[in-house]
Amino acid sequence: MPLRVNHNIIALNTRRQLRINNRELSTRIERLSSGLRINRAADDAAGLSVSEGMRAQLTGFKQAVSNAEQGTNLIQTAEGALNEVSAILIRIRELGVQAASSTLNDSNRTAMNAEVVQLVSEVDRIAQATRYNNTSLLTGFGNAVSQNLGVSDALASGTTGVVDVSITGAGAGNYTFLDTAGDNQITLTNGVASQTIDIGPALDNDGGGVVATGSSIVANFDRLGIQLTLTGQRNASASDPASDGFRDGDLGGTTLLVEEGTGGTLQIGPNNTFSDRFEVNIGDMRATGVNLNLSGISVSTLSSAQSIIPVIDLAINTVAQQRGDLGAIQNRLGFTVRSLENSIENLQASESTIRDADVAEEVSGFTRAQILVQSSTALLAQANAIPQNALTLLQ
Repeated sequence: MPLRVNHNIIALNTRRQLRINNRELSTRIERLSSGLRINRAADDAAGLSVSEGMRAQLTGFKQAVSNAEQGTNLIQTAEGALNEVSAILIRIRELGVQAASSTLNDSNRTAMNAEVVQLVSEVDRIAQATRYNNTSLLTGFGNAVSQNLGVSDALASGTTGVVDVSITGAGAGNYTFLDTAGDNQITLTNGVASQTIDIGPALDNDGGGVVATGSSIVANFDRLGIQLTLTGQRNASASDPASDGFRDGDLGGTTLLVEEGTGGTLQIGPNNTFSDRFEVNIGDMRATGVNLNLSGISVSTLSSAQSIIPVIDLAINTVAQQRGDLGAIQNRLGFTVRSLENSIENLQASESTIRDADVAEEVSGFTRAQILVQSSTALLAQANAIPQNALTLLQ
């Protein structure tokens, strides 16, 4: 290799290696100080793109857990209030049974009726006062079936034998029934999700697939949060003319409308899909509402005391059913939280594999780069001294 003075190629090469080693040392120090393998897009462009999507999912999952836990608190608030309403109704029934006996006179019953009036007022007060984050829970929370049942004329008129429609967690929208005569099945769909149930065991197939006269069955579309009560033909009377009962195939083509109400939607997933949301519905639990229907009850006379017993029984069953629905929702949210936490754990592990630095590997790389920087620096000094050898030729 020729001896040059103007250009020290050996020094230039050593300096280039020193720069490379310095960059490597800087990278290792940055990773060890941040704990991340990817600190900028240039570190791993593909890995950054993948991990950023995972980070977005992770924040969504974590917020969904928080939403589910807060939803549980909301349910507990409503159910706790209904527990007191149930206790009040049981007390009213006790007073009704007591007043229904001829061992009391009307003066006694009038005094007892004063307590009944106060208890009914307390049911209304509890329903009005039960709130979560300033949202009323017991005056109608969540979506509801429209006032005219929101269905076709055939269903609304009662000719199909549908006597009640209730929802426990149905989203707003149109629900269409697919019901073919002879298959003993009913399918309900809202265009996003559908569910088919078999009602054959409850039908009198010898009579052509109908609900027996005087009986009823519940078609529970639990995945959609809708329940139908299907009744058989009722015996005619002067006050209650006979109506047609349900016959397999009667619901085909009919539509049920669920209207959006106040509250009721829990976002328990990170995405904007049907499966990432959960609808909660709580009926109107006011004493004057259509569900309890306690307006004007009295125990001031023997006959009125006797007549309120079945009314209170129905109200107690309504409250108990609503509490049961809330308990089931609360249990479901518990499973949801555990499922979300499992997803968070595994997605976090995947994101960590991409983004986090392997400390053992980085320390080894740091030690190597540190040694190379020190040796390169020392050798650069030696390389800079090599051109001085030309002076010996001039002596």
